[in-house]
Amino acid sequence: MNNKKPKQIFISAFFAILIFATACGQSTITSEKEKNKDGSSISSQVAENKYKVTFIELGSVRCIPCQQMQTVMKSIEAKYGKEVKVDFHDVWTDAGKPYGLKYGIEAIPTQVFLDETGKEYYRHVGFFSEEELVKILQQKGVKLN
Repeated sequence: MNNKKPKQIFISAFFAILIFATACGQSTITSEKEKNKDGSSISSQVAENKYKVTFIELGSVRCIPCQQMQTVMKSIEAKYGKEVKVDFHDVWTDAGKPYGLKYGIEAIPTQVFLDETGKEYYRHVGFFSEEELVKILQQKGVKLN
């Protein structure tokens, strides 16, 4: 028996339930990044060696903890933007859904941290305070701009 079909159905059902259970209005923050000519997201490319860390936020602009993470992401980008690439994917959109699957998220928001080679070195689920998040960035030698 093919085990992929039940898993796909489960994941689809999970996202549907999650949408209905936690949808709480729209945010004015834009969720899509610029696109390359081939249609791929510029933000989804693996961090080049110019960034010590790629901070990937997987969430939705419609959930409250995810909305709270938007201010944290903006602050991190402002303070550490030379060494940290901040990347957001709204997993409740057609464009963002593949990233939820790629990173195997089970709940939102989920933060994934990649080192300069693109290897995941830390993961957190739920709201992540800036103070605690900075400690994770500092593990890879990130400093204020």
